[in-house]
Amino acid sequence: MKRVLIVSPSFPPVVAADLHRVRMSLPHFASFGWSPHVLAIGPSAHGGLVEPALLATIPAGADVTSTGALPERITRFFGVGNPGLRAIGHLYAAGTRILKREAVDLVYFSTTMFPVMTLGRLWKARHDVPYVIDLQDPWKTDYDGAGLEPGFKARGARRMHAVLEPFAMKSVDGVVAVSPAYVETLRERYPWLPAGNCSVIPFGASERDFEIARAQEWTNPFFVPQPSCINAVSVGRGGRDLTHAADLLFTAVRMIQDRGVPVRPLKFWFVGTDYASREQTIAPLADLAGVRSVVTESPQRLPYLQALRLLQDASLTVMLGSDDGAYSPSKVYPYLLSGKPFIAVMHESSPVNSTLEAAGTGVVATFRPGDEVVMAAARLADRLSRFLMTLPERALVPPSLLESFSAREMTRRQCLVFDQVLGRQVTEAIPCAS
Repeated sequence: MKRVLIVSPSFPPVVAADLHRVRMSLPHFASFGWSPHVLAIGPSAHGGLVEPALLATIPAGADVTSTGALPERITRFFGVGNPGLRAIGHLYAAGTRILKREAVDLVYFSTTMFPVMTLGRLWKARHDVPYVIDLQDPWKTDYDGAGLEPGFKARGARRMHAVLEPFAMKSVDGVVAVSPAYVETLRERYPWLPAGNCSVIPFGASERDFEIARAQEWTNPFFVPQPSCINAVSVGRGGRDLTHAADLLFTAVRMIQDRGVPVRPLKFWFVGTDYASREQTIAPLADLAGVRSVVTESPQRLPYLQALRLLQDASLTVMLGSDDGAYSPSKVYPYLLSGKPFIAVMHESSPVNSTLEAAGTGVVATFRPGDEVVMAAARLADRLSRFLMTLPERALVPPSLLESFSAREMTRRQCLVFDQVLGRQVTEAIPCAS
């Protein structure tokens, strides 16, 4: 059994979007010959939203080391609140102790706290242990669309990332990414990256998560599920980069209303869109399109298992895509696993489009930023009208497709990368496409 040190600064009971890859993989690593040891920031030091029920998804006896961090009340004076920056020294020290004490074969970074990934190069120089980086979002980004964060602090972060990414990539042994575009960009920037050690592995989904969610006591605070109304639910971030997709959807909804299409009352719920600043970014777009009366936006984050319960209460789910064609939304896979029909409005280059089409359980509309909205919305309105009039209560995705993005399958693909990095015999090719 090989030993992998997994650096995931966010980890249950903390709930954050970038911890789910590791959390869902933990029960399956041993099946593929790897024994994991997770290095994380302790919940009190992390400071993020805590969901104690999420601990039920972690295998009993999981090997987890939690560290401290510099107090946020002090670092805020210097404009630093990010847990990864506050804890980077603690993570380095704890990781060094683990590497001295244990026979670690590989270090795996799975986080969007990018500066932490530089520890891989430092540990490799000191302990001669290879490392793999999992890019769930782009690090040094060339994106200049509507979602680009404004302000001095955001510009400073981008300049920092532009320096730290090359430092970390100089010695990296393998890369996992959720989007083919991320791998292509990295290999253009850093041609020394071994092509065989770079793999596109999308986010997975776990049926066990839904089982645990159903066992939780919870009352839906947003709506009472009832067959007389269509409750369309989206749980997850909003943002300016979703503007084109939201405009397209809401314009189509207004057209359906204007046509008097005989569908059940339709209500959209956008939950957890901006839990940091509590700014509404979706409802104002509905207002502009003239459909504000059927759209409710609640920016505050919903705990993960409660979010799954909300999906199960929905009549259908809603996915809005970024104007960044390389962006791969993590919500796609649990949405499909929820067994609910869906509406998806995605960039024409989104890596999830083929999966959504293969599911066959919803309406997929694509766009190109800058295109005329009205004509595309009219086409969507035609399809959506028919879909809503015959909306099924359940929408079952083909079992073979569900298996292709199961937590076990995503873990298997990660372990293929680990084996390849160590030069172990790999009996099948590492998948380089989602």
